[in-house]
Amino acid sequence: MVTITIDAMGGDNAPDAIVEGAVRAIKEYRNISVLLIGREDVVAGSLAKFLPSGDPRITIRHAEQVVAMDDIPSQIVRGKRDSSIHVGLRLVKEGEAQAFYSAGNTGAVMATALVTLRQLEGIDRPAIATVLPSMSGYSVMTDVGANVDSKENHYLHYAIMGSAYAKKILKLDAPKVGLLSIGEEDVKGNETTKHVFTMLKECEALNFIGNVEAKEIYKGKADVIVCDGFVGNIALKSSEAVASFINKLLKDEIKGSVLNMIGALFMMGGLKRFKKRVDYEEYGGAPLLGLNGVCIIGHGSSSAMAAKNAIRVAKEMVETGMNAAIKEDVKNSFALLRGEA
Repeated sequence: MVTITIDAMGGDNAPDAIVEGAVRAIKEYRNISVLLIGREDVVAGSLAKFLPSGDPRITIRHAEQVVAMDDIPSQIVRGKRDSSIHVGLRLVKEGEAQAFYSAGNTGAVMATALVTLRQLEGIDRPAIATVLPSMSGYSVMTDVGANVDSKENHYLHYAIMGSAYAKKILKLDAPKVGLLSIGEEDVKGNETTKHVFTMLKECEALNFIGNVEAKEIYKGKADVIVCDGFVGNIALKSSEAVASFINKLLKDEIKGSVLNMIGALFMMGGLKRFKKRVDYEEYGGAPLLGLNGVCIIGHGSSSAMAAKNAIRVAKEMVETGMNAAIKEDVKNSFALLRGEA
């Protein structure tokens, strides 16, 4: 049984969307239990809507304080120690739960998780990883927002963690690692990415294939795409915007005429599969890799579907032993770089 703590007060649509997502999760995944963290009366009222008969695998843990989306992260770490974020992460640290999920204030979640859980040995900066669809299946991009000012060695850590994630979650034996840059040639990029290119090339534990351009993110050339959190976050949000734009264009065109609507009926299966591939809600949440515990960060506008899938990601992280795999890969990679293996 995997126990997951959930920030029931976090997100634009909390608590209802988060609570409904938790209810959907326990109905679909039989080997999990969840602790809904938040103001007990508020969360209980929401839970009664979606699970009136109750279920022993879903319980509520009271947390008096609520973190707003515009709260300053550094102030939250020190000032709101009875928030749903703090309580949920403390339960993971103390071993009562194995994972934490929040769609709330991302900066506050990251800062509190770092202080509460601490980094894995050998990791300087945790990184947010996200799974993206590609022509060959799926790929992992990291970092997509945890660190907006990354040092050269941080990129190496991102690559090692992203590769471990691809092995466990995407089931790839030797994930192809690419460095996001402005050209494929190793001389392209700024001074930082040029130095990082050399570092990744020298790391024998990685299957490094060189630079990849933004136009190749979705072509499947690389299974793991490594970048700074500033660049990665822009790339991710741009992709989400394009997907939303295309989805709206398709809907407008289908509604444009009776013939289009009739044709869409014959294409319904394909259209549903298309939406499933590009919809961020299907991917649920992004793990904050490199911590002594599992922490999943959800989109601020997460729906019940997104929350349910984020809980699935948390479950997979625990069941696959992701943190142990990262620790082992970090140890082996650094040993090879030192010439000890």
